[in-house]
Amino acid sequence: MTTLLRASGSAEFLQMVPSLAGFTPRDSLVLLPFHGSRTSGAMRLDLPHDDVRTEDYADAAIGLVSRVRAADAVALVVYTDDDVHVTPEGLVLPFAIAVDEVLQRADESGLRIVDALCVTRGGWSSYLDDDPQLRVLDPRVPAVPGVGDVSGDQRSGAELPPTNLAETERVGRALRDIDALLDRTRGQGPTGQENPQAIAALLLLDDVPAFFEAAITAPDDLPPFAIAALLWCLDRPLFRDVALVQWATDAVGGMRTLEAQLSFADARSSVPDDLGDVFLGRGPTPDPERLRRALFLVRIAAARAPRASRPAPLTAAAWLSWALGRASHAAHYLDLVRAIDPEYGLAALLETMIAAAVLPEWAFRRGATSAT
Repeated sequence: MTTLLRASGSAEFLQMVPSLAGFTPRDSLVLLPFHGSRTSGAMRLDLPHDDVRTEDYADAAIGLVSRVRAADAVALVVYTDDDVHVTPEGLVLPFAIAVDEVLQRADESGLRIVDALCVTRGGWSSYLDDDPQLRVLDPRVPAVPGVGDVSGDQRSGAELPPTNLAETERVGRALRDIDALLDRTRGQGPTGQENPQAIAALLLLDDVPAFFEAAITAPDDLPPFAIAALLWCLDRPLFRDVALVQWATDAVGGMRTLEAQLSFADARSSVPDDLGDVFLGRGPTPDPERLRRALFLVRIAAARAPRASRPAPLTAAAWLSWALGRASHAAHYLDLVRAIDPEYGLAALLETMIAAAVLPEWAFRRGATSAT
């Protein structure tokens, strides 16, 4: 059941893992599903903590691999800052017990073992060797066409875009103006001169799906009142759900979701299954570029939002990252939400899904994913 690569093959394979993953993993177990002699991507799991049962960890790891279509083999690589243990019998590699359990579960699932490697600060070795020896890891990462810089770890790229206090204050004023104008429209506030930017923001919201579509067309060129209008929408579950489904489908999907949400609010009907399934990662595979533009947009909105208004765009960023298979980034955004509002609704649901290594079905169709 086990096919070993030559030492030179393993060394070359290790050099390719960052390009396959899109980053240089750290404190991670990386799983690479194979079909025959080919692999098209990588999955990443945090290394197991002491409070995690080894059997459960192995089940989760091989469960992910088994969901990849046509996968008939797997390779794994542990990246750790822990050192090897020197015993009278020889070297003991870190996380050897957990890796043995994962390999056993793979074998039981009918998966051929391509390789099982460990990368530490002192070098690399193989869990499949009877007498493991540390070898020097070539720090050079070969260039792969179409793959950018992979020198950062799994958390790289999750930082919010830079902003300044003036931008945040402008967006905050625009949000207050929108709320004030809405109050006057409802007859709840004082009359007086209306703010033209607040009126413009409300006009944008006259056709919410069209606004969401325009926003991802030029996400880095939105004026403060448009960012404020987006924040206002994302802070309301009805419109937030429209935005996420629309960005994962198209403008028609957004319109259908809006109609379904309004009907549901009036207790006249339920949300169609195909729209509800989008939130769970089911259905047709979204356009990754469309998701990336939406993610860029909500990250800009989160960066420019007043602190109290950040949970909504950060949670949207978490869902969009999850939809792209970037569960590590999603977890980072949820940490930021928790620091502001520990009880924020959708964030708690996403946190549960990520902790259970639940990923969208479409991530496995692409064959490349990152699990937290």
